[in-house]
Amino acid sequence: MSNDNPTDRNPCSYTLGGIEQGAPCCIPVPHIQVQDLAVSYHGKTVLQGVSLDINKGCITALIGPSGCGKTSFLFSLNRLNDLIPGSRVQGSIRMDGAEVTAPDCDVMALRRKVGMIFQKPNPFPLSIRRNIEMPLREHGVRQRGELDARVERALRDVGLWEEVKDRLDSSALALSGGQQQRLCIARALALEPSILLMDEPCSALDPIASAVVEELIRSLCNRYTVVIVTHNLAQARRVANYAAFFWMTERVGRLIEFGRCQSLFDHPSHDLTAAYIFGTSG
Repeated sequence: MSNDNPTDRNPCSYTLGGIEQGAPCCIPVPHIQVQDLAVSYHGKTVLQGVSLDINKGCITALIGPSGCGKTSFLFSLNRLNDLIPGSRVQGSIRMDGAEVTAPDCDVMALRRKVGMIFQKPNPFPLSIRRNIEMPLREHGVRQRGELDARVERALRDVGLWEEVKDRLDSSALALSGGQQQRLCIARALALEPSILLMDEPCSALDPIASAVVEELIRSLCNRYTVVIVTHNLAQARRVANYAAFFWMTERVGRLIEFGRCQSLFDHPSHDLTAAYIFGTSG
């Protein structure tokens, strides 16, 4: 007789082949509130009318075909769009009640709070140690003891410490692709952010390295708010609590559907979502 109480199960997960999938459950408290967001480049609108709440300590997957505005949405959350010539962001993005799009927003402080992991691992051409120390020093951490402690903690958080502790002063470029990506995640975690943005973090990795990074992402749930762009629908199902489906309509990216990951995948409410998930469109 099973002692499994349905009320104790993770409502964000589902079972596949007898194995529970999906990230650990999170508390639905808004951390990022987006209202009527629009993004344009040189006057051409690429994303319009996006409104959703991203919950604290949850993993939210952004899915949809290429070119529908997922990365533009992601970049808006820590104002990386500011670095793209001709970009314009309209609407509201609030984090813990503070308006990200405000002219007086401290962008440096924002990017410390909101870490970014890119599609291709991008370690600095420096030692493993200096890859993590550099952003810490940029943000005022100078004491040797604190630097060493935070380097070790960040590497332990991504499961890399035992693999590299004896070669911290070796080049980061000598690491494997999966190790490099975990180092980049450690570099972001060292700054003690509360939010992590990930733009297809496994797409440049082989299947084994992808599985390691994916398990790391799952382990971040409840500790960080994670927003991840992925074209791998199976990956989205495995790691995310929530999913947002984007689509191009009239040559503009739009949010079509947003909700609990299991519900969106198993019972999509929009025909476009169903067509994309079940492989008949996109």
